[in-house]
Amino acid sequence: MCTVLQNFVLASLAASFLLFFSTLADGATEDTSAPRVQLEWVGCGISKKAYVTDLAAAFEKKTRIHINIKGGGATKGIRQVVTREADLGGSCRYNLPEDPREAGVGLEPVAWDSLVVITHKDNPVSNLSLQQVKDIYTGKITNWQQVGGPDTNIELFIRSSKFSGVGRTLRKLIFADFDQAIVSSKQFKSTGPLEKAIMQTPFSMGMTGISSARLRDAKILQLEGMAPSYENVKSGKYQLYRPLYITYNPKSDKLAEVKEFIRFCHSRDGRDIMRKNGTLPYREGVHLVMRQIDQDLSAFRNGADLSTRTNQ
Repeated sequence: MCTVLQNFVLASLAASFLLFFSTLADGATEDTSAPRVQLEWVGCGISKKAYVTDLAAAFEKKTRIHINIKGGGATKGIRQVVTREADLGGSCRYNLPEDPREAGVGLEPVAWDSLVVITHKDNPVSNLSLQQVKDIYTGKITNWQQVGGPDTNIELFIRSSKFSGVGRTLRKLIFADFDQAIVSSKQFKSTGPLEKAIMQTPFSMGMTGISSARLRDAKILQLEGMAPSYENVKSGKYQLYRPLYITYNPKSDKLAEVKEFIRFCHSRDGRDIMRKNGTLPYREGVHLVMRQIDQDLSAFRNGADLSTRTNQ
């Protein structure tokens, strides 16, 4: 009996030692601080500031999947994902259905953003009507005095591309015409330089997303007397809002990891991070979808009379 017991104890000790040294060996061959997968993200600068940067950092801590983040605009966020130059991207507009360069891309709405008019912080003007915004962008209003400000010219800065997220949404919501010509003082290839130029140019103005505007030392104007606050966007009282999308390629070799990040965006932790950044998670504003349909129909019905859209 003693011999049997001794053999059992020795065998147990041997197994324990083997498990111990096996664990050490595993630890020696795997660096748990290193990313297990790396994804390339490209796209909308507003999405980048609104949620992607902070979400990606939290996602890496949770999964050890690193996301290398680059900007470049919504168009790159769609087209470079289609060509697989990037694994996933960000867009503040839907893909162009007639453009083969954007065909087949997947778009997952994860957040809501609002378009805002910003101006130099010293500008005394605090509010514009939607009709005044339309008249400024078409050149009917050219002086701040015409909207209650000082007697000085309006320096209007715009995105150069009609296909940019801001440029396309502006034309859709304000003009109901994606090809609307706009009179401007200066054009910019991306949103960041436009925002910086407005900060440095007295009596300038332009349109951008609230998620990036709130990080700038610029003045955000009210529209129709309504500020683009978190609650006003969530309720739909502030009228110029749009979804922010994660873009992906359904044929990507890293689709499983991309989908994992999308799930994280929709998770409780992901939504908490968005809210801390002042960004409305998509699922918490899903009621805005029907309001957005009404908004779009109203824009097309009343392209010449924006006052009918106030407080819908």
